Amino acid sequence: MTRVAVLGAGAIGCWIGGRLAADGHDVTLIGRPRVMDELAGGLELSELGGRSWRATPRLATEASAANDAEIVLVTTKSAATADAAKQLHAPDAVVISFQNGVRNPDTLRAVLPNHRVLAGMVAYNIARTAPGHYHRGTTGELMIEASDAGAAFVAACNRAELACEARADIVAVQWGKLVMNLNNAINALSGVPLADQLGVRAFRRCLAAAQREALDVLDAAKLPVARVLALPARWIARILPMPDVLFRAIATRVAGVDPNARSSMADDLATNRPIEVDYLQGEIVALADRVGKRAPINAKLVELVHAAEAGGKRDFTGAELATALKL
Repeated sequence: MTRVAVLGAGAIGCWIGGRLAADGHDVTLIGRPRVMDELAGGLELSELGGRSWRATPRLATEASAANDAEIVLVTTKSAATADAAKQLHAPDAVVISFQNGVRNPDTLRAVLPNHRVLAGMVAYNIARTAPGHYHRGTTGELMIEASDAGAAFVAACNRAELACEARADIVAVQWGKLVMNLNNAINALSGVPLADQLGVRAFRRCLAAAQREALDVLDAAKLPVARVLALPARWIARILPMPDVLFRAIATRVAGVDPNARSSMADDLATNRPIEVDYLQGEIVALADRVGKRAPINAKLVELVHAAEAGGKRDFTGAELATALKL
């Protein structure tokens, strides 16, 4: 049995921690009082395909509850990473970042220089579908930085049938996930579930354009991009604009999507939580500036999401969004 603490337990943290708790590990979820109150009666978990679990992890609202953990999973929003790390006093723990973006592991290492910090990646969508109920709505797996320090976590996940792979190319994996996550903003601006949004060719054209622009910037920066779905990112960017019949025939082999799944950014926008667009599209815009290129499509998406956050439009049609992006 492994002692695991989840710092900043939201959808991702409750899913991973809950799955490990359901397999018998000693798991403590540390999160906001509202979330922890919802879980007082237990945690319900389900996934695409119909499987379900029930778990009763320990619950806490203070980071001190992680002090004796062997593994600490950090699942806070990216903007809260440094503050969360400052509250962590678990000297013997391996710290694993399961957060959006690419900067968080380095932020954790800067604040926690004496800890073993590993990068991680979650390749699927988790949504809170009811109080205390979290659902995995897309296919994929966990990936973490290959290290002897992470071997116990990988083994615990795989025993719990929670697929987890150690990757030596974790930086490339992070960039690969970021390129896929560029759809988070588009889904948030559409105001509809992922399956419905991806079913509209105009929205797919917007996503493909954002991904191609990002991949060009990453090429200019000589940064590798790993495949995190069944096909490489460049291929996906080519498939997205295809006519609906062709797209559907290929997409069903690449990734499954639950009819009700939404992006985490869409959920954050709907519930007035911090938006992470600056750590996704914004990362591409900043990188483009550093290598002397421009990223106008991703820059416009940053602008539109922040406008929606301030009360602006968040129900774009595909055609409206394509026009706003000048496609």
